[in-house]
Amino acid sequence: MAEAIKKTVKKKAVKAETSAPRLRIRVRAYENKILDASVKQIIDTALRYDVEVLGPVPLPTEIKKYTVNRSSFVYKNAREQFEMRVHKRLIDILNPNPKIIEALTNMSLPSGVNIDVKMI
Repeated sequence: MAEAIKKTVKKKAVKAETSAPRLRIRVRAYENKILDASVKQIIDTALRYDVEVLGPVPLPTEIKKYTVNRSSFVYKNAREQFEMRVHKRLIDILNPNPKIIEALTNMSLPSGVNIDVKMI
């Protein structure tokens, strides 16, 4: 029983050591080429300040489908389908310093790229 308690204490200690502050960046865009260029620009900026970067991790593409009637009155069976694809990537920056945060906020990215930044 004492050995089991020691094992759980060791696991908690290891988990506490690995939970360093992180900057989690989620990047979203409709076009994957623009998204990949933006992610490359973010990673190059982070590596310029000697910070450890995890990613980019591709997240599942969000697909929104819309079905529309072609005609408003007569031909009810004639329909068109449209879809919007939202591509997503995830980047983690370990142990961020104030310089990297300032550099990321001053970075200019192409229009159509949405960025969510969280401190974990």
